Amino acid sequence: MGHPTPPAWYVISLRPQGGHDALRRAARRHGAGLLALSPWRIQASSDDATRQALQQALACPRVLFTSPAAVTAAQALQPLRALPGQIWLAVGAGTAAALRRAGVPASAPRRMDSEGLLAMPALQDVAGADIGFVTAPDGRNLLLPTLQARGARVHRAEVYRREPVALPPRALAALAALDRPACLLLSSAGALEQVLAQLPAAAAARFREAGVVAASARLADAARAAGFRTVVQADGPRPAQLMKSASTVMAPRIR
Repeated sequence: MGHPTPPAWYVISLRPQGGHDALRRAARRHGAGLLALSPWRIQASSDDATRQALQQALACPRVLFTSPAAVTAAQALQPLRALPGQIWLAVGAGTAAALRRAGVPASAPRRMDSEGLLAMPALQDVAGADIGFVTAPDGRNLLLPTLQARGARVHRAEVYRREPVALPPRALAALAALDRPACLLLSSAGALEQVLAQLPAAAAARFREAGVVAASARLADAARAAGFRTVVQADGPRPAQLMKSASTVMAPRIR
């Protein structure tokens, strides 16, 4: 049997450990391989203080989840059930889908980022309102101060955390040996910072030669600030959206 033909191009994923499968499947549909560079792992919290904070957050008239990981971690602590009259909000379609799978209908903005969420009608007139905020310690930094500036009382439940991990030697070797065009799929500025901090200077310079498809305007700005030259913004953060833009960006390089 012959060796399988290598992909014509690659995408680079900075998602947490174990979180690359959906992107890998989407990449395969476009004839691309995937290089996983995970700078952290997801660690759910299960202490009594977290349970109490989550109970308080889920009792608020408005409940906001910032990621699918927040839904998974919260559901591990207690069943998710919408109370009569509650409004549940998700930062994006992936988070809303995770809530629906948990049995709770949730609304998400068309622009799937913090700015899009803050523009939703449910978060406009919030002076004196109680809002449950289910997230990670560093999750969605723009949301909390903006909601507080609008006069809301935010009840934050940090149900998981991102633990930094060292990039495995195998992944670093794969990056160094990459002999095909590559495109970075960027959905976290923090992940980008973590990866760049671990790469040797020569590897970081090569890494910055990759094209970048960013999930939001804020992330596109972060990529440019980090020294990437070819940066485009996708229609949203879902794997299919990222890969659609990536295939367009990479088409001239893989002909």
